[in-house]
Amino acid sequence: MTSRRTQSPAQPPARPLALITGVGRTVGIGAGIARRLAASGWDVAFTYWTPYDERMAWGPESGAASAITDTLTQHGAKTTAVEADLADPDAPARVFDEVERELGGVTALVMCHCESVDSGILDTTVESFDRHFAVNARATWLLIREYGRRFAAAPGTGRIIALTSDHTVGNLPYGASKGALDRITLAAAHELAHLGITANAINPGPVDTGWMTDEVRAHVLRQTPLNRLGTPQDTAHLVDFLCSPEGQWINGQLLMSNGGFV
Repeated sequence: MTSRRTQSPAQPPARPLALITGVGRTVGIGAGIARRLAASGWDVAFTYWTPYDERMAWGPESGAASAITDTLTQHGAKTTAVEADLADPDAPARVFDEVERELGGVTALVMCHCESVDSGILDTTVESFDRHFAVNARATWLLIREYGRRFAAAPGTGRIIALTSDHTVGNLPYGASKGALDRITLAAAHELAHLGITANAINPGPVDTGWMTDEVRAHVLRQTPLNRLGTPQDTAHLVDFLCSPEGQWINGQLLMSNGGFV
């Protein structure tokens, strides 16, 4: 008498979870990264902060969070959106609490958030300077700290990626706070090495997401050997690679991914 053993259908492998900050507009770099990672098999949680867009020349994009969510789910990703003012020192912990409650533990932390208001040495206000450092530097540290304290994924799978800039002239608080972001992010490559986490900063150069004037656009084209503007997809492809197993050996680096822009 022979017995017949029925096989249950194989369960699809669990998707890792990426938390991406600063995903407020469908045309932004953060949204491009979210779409790329979702297509590559990641679940995606993201943050946005509408009052920042309301202060900027491009203005808020109505329904952006819902539109981005819909696109991610079409790629099979579970997703959640959290509105958070990262100038609030309590916001990073609240973001992680909500993301963990909705989707579980975070494997990759990708930081695209920023405060960016043009001003120079003579006309920057103390309030603006402090807010730039609160959002671009302090929030980066606090997000990395929460991530490191809570990290429970397999060693070797953890990723920290932050977007940076080398712009300084006429953009003092933004450039200075991004310089601080670089140091914080690169420190994580060493201080979180025992968890098997890599940490890198990416300088994507000037990417036109609706903020460029005709004059700026022409200048960028003249200074870029490939004679085209950067796109969110250009940055997204690099982030996707760094988050993959093949990207693990790149660690503690400030990567220029700008088409050769001078």
